[in-house]
Amino acid sequence: MQFQQLQYFVAVAETRHFTRAADLVHVAQPSLSQQIKALERELGADLFLRARGNITLTDAGEALLPLARRILADADTARYEVQELVQLRRGRVRLGATPSVCTGLLPDVLRAFHDRYPGIQLLIEESGSHDLVRHLARGALDLALVVLPLPTPSPALTTVELLREDLVVVSSPEASAPGGGRRTVQIADLEGERLVMFRHGYDLRELTVAACRSAGFEPDFAVEGGEMDAVLGFVRAGLGVAVVPRMVAARSGRGLRVTPLGRPGLHRTIALAHRSDVAPPRAARELQRMLLER
Repeated sequence: MQFQQLQYFVAVAETRHFTRAADLVHVAQPSLSQQIKALERELGADLFLRARGNITLTDAGEALLPLARRILADADTARYEVQELVQLRRGRVRLGATPSVCTGLLPDVLRAFHDRYPGIQLLIEESGSHDLVRHLARGALDLALVVLPLPTPSPALTTVELLREDLVVVSSPEASAPGGGRRTVQIADLEGERLVMFRHGYDLRELTVAACRSAGFEPDFAVEGGEMDAVLGFVRAGLGVAVVPRMVAARSGRGLRVTPLGRPGLHRTIALAHRSDVAPPRAARELQRMLLER
């Protein structure tokens, strides 16, 4: 049974005339008649009673007509749905990002994307790079913003560097300034300072702890285990200082003293990642383009 045959059958059923039906579907009348006969052979039953000037449906034809109309309607719906996706009127993007990237980089880009494509649903997964790589690998995300180098290199992922960002020290304006109030500080100046530290699995935790140990001391934690918003809140409350991305500090600077790290400083590289073996959906590719051009 062919889709085209069902179109011809419905046209004849609605016009009760082979020639008018052929005109309706833009095909020669003999071709239409041949396809109807082929459909009848396939089904093993006559669909029409043919009398000169009088075409009527058989019982088999009456039974097939609503089913054929439903199949044709479903095909139209499928065509419409695909066109909606292709033209970015509907769909979804599953984007993963580290919490600090969600706070600093994403709001402006996602607002611009939503303004341009309001019918596209944005699903955000906030987690550490290790978890995001795992979610990408199993197909649970279309794209992810991760910190390089990846915790476990994965040949199944393609990464494109997005930005290299400085880290800064934030503290409460009501507390003593780190480094004696100098305009810039070194990681070594944080020895003796109490740090507000992120939870395990946070890229910033590993980076900060490694930098302290390279400077020859073990960091002293006042509070640990927080997400980005919690860490910033604890710093505002005067519980300690924290090392955070400059972009996050700029967005959350109210109630915070921001002190740059002097050379060589601390930096992190943010990359956009997706699976190498599967092309991201059209909407995800458009968001990828906007992130790379931001």
